[in-house]
Amino acid sequence: MKLDSQEPSGPLEDKWNNHLQDIKLVSPNNKRKYNIIVVGTGLAGASAAASLAELGYNVKSFCILDSARRAHSIAAQGGINAAKNYPNDGDSVWRLFYDTIKGGDYRSRESNVYRLAQNSNEIIDQAVAQGVPFAREYGGLLDNRSFGGAQVSRTFYARGQTGQQLLMGAYQAMMKEVHSGKIEYYPRHEMLDLVMIDGKARGIITRDLVKGEINKFEADAVVLCTGGYGNVFYLSTNAKNSNVTAAWRCHKRGAAFANPCYVQIHPTCIPVSGDYQSKLTLMSESLRNDGRVWVPRKKGDDRPPNEIPEDERYYYLEEKYPSFGNLVPRDVASRNAKLVTDDGMGVGETGKAVYLDFRDAIKRDGIDTIRSKYGNLFDMYENIMDENPYEVPMKIFPAVHYTMGGLWVDYNLMSNVPGLFVAGEANFSDHGANRLGASALMQGLSDGYFIIPYTIGNYLADHQPDDLTTDHEAFSEAAKTSEDQLQKLLSIQGDKTIIEFHRELGKIMWDKVGISRSKEGLEEAIEQIRELREEFWTNVRVPGEMTYYNKYLEFALRVADYFELAELMAIDALDREESCGCHLRDEYQSDEGEALRNDEDYSFVSAWEYQGVNGKLKTKLHKENLEFEFVELKQRSYK
Repeated sequence: MKLDSQEPSGPLEDKWNNHLQDIKLVSPNNKRKYNIIVVGTGLAGASAAASLAELGYNVKSFCILDSARRAHSIAAQGGINAAKNYPNDGDSVWRLFYDTIKGGDYRSRESNVYRLAQNSNEIIDQAVAQGVPFAREYGGLLDNRSFGGAQVSRTFYARGQTGQQLLMGAYQAMMKEVHSGKIEYYPRHEMLDLVMIDGKARGIITRDLVKGEINKFEADAVVLCTGGYGNVFYLSTNAKNSNVTAAWRCHKRGAAFANPCYVQIHPTCIPVSGDYQSKLTLMSESLRNDGRVWVPRKKGDDRPPNEIPEDERYYYLEEKYPSFGNLVPRDVASRNAKLVTDDGMGVGETGKAVYLDFRDAIKRDGIDTIRSKYGNLFDMYENIMDENPYEVPMKIFPAVHYTMGGLWVDYNLMSNVPGLFVAGEANFSDHGANRLGASALMQGLSDGYFIIPYTIGNYLADHQPDDLTTDHEAFSEAAKTSEDQLQKLLSIQGDKTIIEFHRELGKIMWDKVGISRSKEGLEEAIEQIRELREEFWTNVRVPGEMTYYNKYLEFALRVADYFELAELMAIDALDREESCGCHLRDEYQSDEGEALRNDEDYSFVSAWEYQGVNGKLKTKLHKENLEFEFVELKQRSYK
């Protein structure tokens, strides 16, 4: 396996522009000769499909849901970053770049992150032109608010619905091309395999989720935009349909999986309420702009929060990190929530929660101002918790949210498999070991609108159109592989449900590959995952048949892939003997519980090569060394 980042040379601020001048082009008349598959219809997928179709390519778009409007991108509520500097508070492209590099704990490529910061302003212009209803301040300019990990206000927002509004813009752009005939749209289709011919990605295998049919589709290039893998933990803020299957099948066909252990635990979620809960609900990080995080100073204090006086409240983020306060990055906030609850200062029935209090903000700004900023989030909280957050503090706790790991890609967003491009959360991204809040929407749209349309042309310019059809034996082989696995799952007829297996796997992952990890815990997790996986393949019960609508079969297939991914995540976490960003090893932290990196030995991207499963996952580590030419490597501090 060869990992070549394809990073351009030259000054950081000129790399992308110089690269655009050097890449190869496909003429307008030739674009219509090429077929491109885009898998996924969230922000990255919808924007990529729309942009490629507008350029003239023939696009096939695949959506796992009944409508692209239901993509999980709608759940990114709080906002999208850009370096417009509208508040005139000192922001710049460089500052956004630096905050992202620092927030990711110096585990991402400088060139990719700087390009992301450069593209951020164009994304806002694109969205405004599409009619996205961003909030505006009294003078008519777009409004901004603060987010974790930054000391400037650079986050554009539409109340607490930013992801949904941005998705509507991308969705409408995509559907315009569907109606023009440049995009063939396939809803309710799940990708099961990648078809490789002569070492290149040339198509995909899908299952029609309504009819149960196995289908084959050929293309000159494939763009994977299928999101993250947080549901490996069972409980997460992800939609239940979010999964890793498409990316994992590409991994099994040769695509390197990078940094799988980097999983963001979001600090601001509604706490777990019971053993049979199916998912968790995100309370946007934007709430930490005005909400103050605290716990009672006295352990076991079960008084109602409004009865606890000010001097008996522990505003732990404000006391420990005076420069950033409640706006520290997510990994720092999540770790500290775990520390205070582990020390017995947690609140609620389980003791696994902290308060997020808006009392002071309402007193300062008025209830109408707070309602205009966060009204829908407050309503959602009250509907779930049956408590009015305008009157009593919210109860929150960390939960699995976003995955920084994913398929390895070069500067052009192409994996090590020629012709397979990966965009959005599905790639190992620009966020290093920890994503700053409001940067997910930014990366997905940057990839789809402003990078893929250029770089895929650079690849296709050297790839002459041919007369390939799905009659090629590679399609038959891939389709049979997928069908055999489905039939195997149906034939087991064991005694244990899919959900029971998934829940048990999630508990192993949360307990031992969660907010903090240890050598002993990770070694135990690997053995437990292997044992549970073996039981799954001999004792799972999947009712129904393959040739029609069967949600059980869908979920069983995804859980089967989670078992293999989970082992790789634990292996990656065990191999990385340092703490960085969201990856906290108990053995490598300061006396104050801060992450201690080891730049000398671990300043690299871990890229894993799949080599099979036989009782245990066989995998080989490849390393892409990270060179820092423009920023100084130093220990993060938000104090």
